Amino acid sequence: MSDVLMRGSDASELGLKSPILMAYEFDGAGGGRALADDEAGAALRDKRLAWVHLDMKAADTKPWLEKEISYLDPHIVNALLADETRPRVTEIGDGALIILRGVNLNKDADPEDMVSIRLWVDNERIISLQRRPLKAVGDMAERIVRGKGPENAGSFISQLILRLFERMEPVLLELDDMTDRVEEQILKEPDVSLRETIIDIRQKAIIFRRYMAPQKDAIGHLRLCDFEWLDAKDKRHLQESQDRVMRYVEDLDAIRERAQIVKDELANMIADRLNKNMYILSVIAAIFLPLGFFTGLLGINVGGIPGADNADAFWIFCGLLVSIVALQVWLFKKLKWF
Repeated sequence: MSDVLMRGSDASELGLKSPILMAYEFDGAGGGRALADDEAGAALRDKRLAWVHLDMKAADTKPWLEKEISYLDPHIVNALLADETRPRVTEIGDGALIILRGVNLNKDADPEDMVSIRLWVDNERIISLQRRPLKAVGDMAERIVRGKGPENAGSFISQLILRLFERMEPVLLELDDMTDRVEEQILKEPDVSLRETIIDIRQKAIIFRRYMAPQKDAIGHLRLCDFEWLDAKDKRHLQESQDRVMRYVEDLDAIRERAQIVKDELANMIADRLNKNMYILSVIAAIFLPLGFFTGLLGINVGGIPGADNADAFWIFCGLLVSIVALQVWLFKKLKWF
């Protein structure tokens, strides 16, 4: 399997121009035979089901498609090579143009930067394209090599969708766990720096949902299509996948709402802490306000200051200030200021 998966990258390193990353001819029993590049085009025209997976970044991808599937609607090639895509299903004759997305599990990549896969599927051929590697595609190739792959086009697409969602689940669970950890940390010790983490969680949830919601609709559309290659068993699997992605969308909505609630709770806790500090400072200022007034009044350098000729005047004045403080404390407690 690894030789087939690496074929496109090896060809690129050798200066070759083959856009084919992998190609298989199915045996109808879950297995398949790996095809050479020069066999792929003929296999797509054969009556036996074949799958060709192409690299969109290869310069020869478009010419190869225009040459090898010229018998199909030109709209299919343009849609497969479109720069911007959203998950959708479009029926064209007895085939379907399917665009899906999976989490980006490539090295040093953000999972929420979801990777698209574009497919043309009919009873005799499966053509898929990717711009970046997608783990679910490798899972499909591995199952074919082990003889546990799809038996027809319908089981191929249902298994691929299942692999896509299986790869998503750990990422979404980690996002949910991250929300739990932040919430627990805020309850223990609120910190302003946690705002960045909360914003990151909400941003990831929003991006995931942007592609999850239309993917749910796309699967629902596919499940209702009346294709010869899509039997009742495949439609049941699609129903399970639709239920799963619906649950993912609901979980993402819940994560986003929880993150907003946590952010509001953090803001409230920080505001309470600030208000408490400001209250303490206000009480202290209120206590020292009359003291500052008296010391300022008696500290002016003019004649007639009371006690200027009395040796005990300083201590008397200190005692007066202490009495004023005691009176203020009693008054504030009576007014329930603290």
